[in-house]
Amino acid sequence: MLLRRRREEVGLTLEEVARHLECHKATISRLELGRSGLRARDLRQLLELYGVTDEERVESYVEMSRQGRKSGWWERHASGLRPAYTDFIALEAEAVGMRSYQPLLIPGLLQTPAYARCIIAAHPAVVSEEELERRVEVRLGRQALLAGGGSLTFRAVIGEAALRSGVGGESVMRAQVEHLLEVADRPNVDVQVLPLGVGEHPGGSGPFVIFTFPLPEESHVVCEEGLLTSVYLDSVDEVRAYASAFDALCAAALSPRVSCDMLAELVLGLK
Repeated sequence: MLLRRRREEVGLTLEEVARHLECHKATISRLELGRSGLRARDLRQLLELYGVTDEERVESYVEMSRQGRKSGWWERHASGLRPAYTDFIALEAEAVGMRSYQPLLIPGLLQTPAYARCIIAAHPAVVSEEELERRVEVRLGRQALLAGGGSLTFRAVIGEAALRSGVGGESVMRAQVEHLLEVADRPNVDVQVLPLGVGEHPGGSGPFVIFTFPLPEESHVVCEEGLLTSVYLDSVDEVRAYASAFDALCAAALSPRVSCDMLAELVLGLK
């Protein structure tokens, strides 16, 4: 709460502070509530913004943060990741539920290593083999959230086009579809396929993810995923609109059981 008090004393809003750190305002809110770890570098930036310049006071804040924080596993990669992506991973790690709509790709939490490597290698921001391997490692590390019927509930609506793409060739896609069948059998995962011929639906704006937290509705966040950046939305009306759109997508998609039947047929067709 000390950080919130300092922010309010200098008259700054969450949005203004988030712009300064190039992150989402929900991240700043969780930092103030002690629900997210804060790197010393970012804390020093915040304190400078809040007018705290005395080095002894700064060090006392840093020490309190060091004692109270729980480091995220992804932080060793943070220097090579976009701030928006580290925000996404932090949100994912804290969420109790995620609803993902992906019309053209398999969601990151459900990707095989081979599929993930192909998708990441095609990204224009990946410029070296070292960076490719780091990003693949991060993506696979995120998947621990779903292992062993973990605490995260994940619901995915995947466009049929994603399943029929030629990513990596037939062997990669066969292994990927088989993996979808495996994870769809977990109690905390639901997979639904949105058929190509479904007609008009509310997912035309592109992929999005809804993060749900064990807090009031005001804390939930929507991420609209883009090629080089992402947009985060967290007003109650925005989250409700996307939740309604996701419900409509689920209604238009095949049921989880029928979706699994379709995935099984696709596996046979790829052999």
